[in-house]
Amino acid sequence: MSDGFWLRVGAAWGFLAVAMGAFGAHGLKERLDQIGRADNFHTAAQYHMYIALALVAVGLLRLTGRSGAAVRTAGWTFLVGSMIFSGTLYALSLTGIRWLGAITPIGGVLIMIGWAALAVAAGPVAKPTSAALETTTSASINEFR
Repeated sequence: MSDGFWLRVGAAWGFLAVAMGAFGAHGLKERLDQIGRADNFHTAAQYHMYIALALVAVGLLRLTGRSGAAVRTAGWTFLVGSMIFSGTLYALSLTGIRWLGAITPIGGVLIMIGWAALAVAAGPVAKPTSAALETTTSASINEFR
């Protein structure tokens, strides 16, 4: 996976969040108001954007050289969680199919896992021990002799 992958995903996700928000606020406003689902659609777009920004944060961490399991977990759980959370709310808003609301919390749990993984990924980086540093330094000095 390239260093800019999560930045590109976050940017694309942000673009879609703005597009969906604008579509809901302008193209669908009258219909959503009539069926009483404007709040659901608004929540979907709002969380969609939050996760777009979180994905950009994952991408920035990746650019700093962090590429462990916590970074991957954060990225994927944010993306899949957002697809489920916002996706079911968008679908519920447009179709009125109420059982979709029962699936929405699964996306929310994945998003929470993403935030926890991001916190771990952003934590302190392990510094080399003094013994490892001495070995590396000695080896480097010996190369120049």
